[in-house]
Amino acid sequence: MYHSPSQLPVLAIAAVVAAIAAAEPAVASQTVQSKTVKINGVELFYREAGPSNAPTVLLLHGFPSSSHMFRNLIPQLSERYHVIAPDYPGFGHTVAPANFSYTFASVANLIDTFTQTIGVKQYTLFVQDYGGPVGFRLAVKHPERLQGLVIQNAVANVKGWNPDAVKQFAPFWKERNAETEKPIRALLTADTTRFQYEHGTTRPQNLSPDAWTMDQAGLDRPGNDAIQLGYLFDYQNNVAAYPAWGELLKKQQPPTLIVWGRNDPFFTMKGVEYFRNLLPQAVVHDYDAGHFALETYGDEIAAETLNFLDALPRR
Repeated sequence: MYHSPSQLPVLAIAAVVAAIAAAEPAVASQTVQSKTVKINGVELFYREAGPSNAPTVLLLHGFPSSSHMFRNLIPQLSERYHVIAPDYPGFGHTVAPANFSYTFASVANLIDTFTQTIGVKQYTLFVQDYGGPVGFRLAVKHPERLQGLVIQNAVANVKGWNPDAVKQFAPFWKERNAETEKPIRALLTADTTRFQYEHGTTRPQNLSPDAWTMDQAGLDRPGNDAIQLGYLFDYQNNVAAYPAWGELLKKQQPPTLIVWGRNDPFFTMKGVEYFRNLLPQAVVHDYDAGHFALETYGDEIAAETLNFLDALPRR
C-alpha cells in the first residue's frame, strides 16, 4: 500500500504510541470496581482493583469508617497488587440485616467466608482500628494464609489505649444500662466523628470533609445506633482475646509494617512499643498525624506499603 510522504510521520507516531500501549499494563487493572456478594445471607459490599493473579492485599477498615477510607490507597497499591476492601455489616454499603450478630467474631467469620468465596487463598492484611480485631482473628484462625501484616493505629494490648478511653468503657462493659451508655453514645455524634479526623493532624488542608460526612451519614441511618453500641459493647471480647493474638504474632513472626499516626487520641505510641517488642523485625514509621493518618499522609504510607509488599517472599 502506498503512503504519501505527508502521512509517514503520522504513521510513525501511531506506531510508537501503539508500542508503548502494548508494553504498559492494562489501565483496567487499576480501575476500582464496586461489587457485592451474598455471604451467609449478608449482601456484602467491597471494592476491588488490580490484577487478579497478583498477590492480594486485604484492607480492613476502622470505626466509624468503611472501605471509603482506602479510596486513595487502593489505586496506588493496585498498580502491582490485587486489592480488596470490604465493608462490615452496619458500615458503608454492606446491608445490615436484623438477624446478624454484631460482634467482631461474627464479622471475622463473615470476612473469612468472603475471602474463600471469591477465591482468595493468601493475603497481606492492612488493618486499622476495628480492622485489627477482625484481622487478628483471621490470622489466628488461618496463620498459613497470612503473607504479611500492615498495622495502622490498631492495638492488641490494653497498654496501647489512651487511659481516658479505658475509663470511659469500663462502666459500660461492667454493666450496660442507659446511664453507662451515655458516654459511649457520644462516640456516635457528628462532633466526635469529625474530631477523629481533625485531632492531631498537622496537615488540615489534606483532610476531605467528605470523609467524616459520609461516616456520619452511615451512623445516622435508622437503627444503626443499636448496631454500633453492639459492636462497642462487644469490644471487651477483643480485650480478652489480646493474649491469644499476641501469642500468635510472637510465634509466627509475620513480616510486619507499622504505620502510625502518633497523635491518635485513642491508640497511643505505647501500642507501637508493644508491637516492637513482640515483632522485633517489624518496620516502623510514625507520622505527625492522628487516628486516620491515611487522610493526611496517604502518599507516604502508600509508598512504604508498596516497599514492604515488594520485599515480601512469594509463596
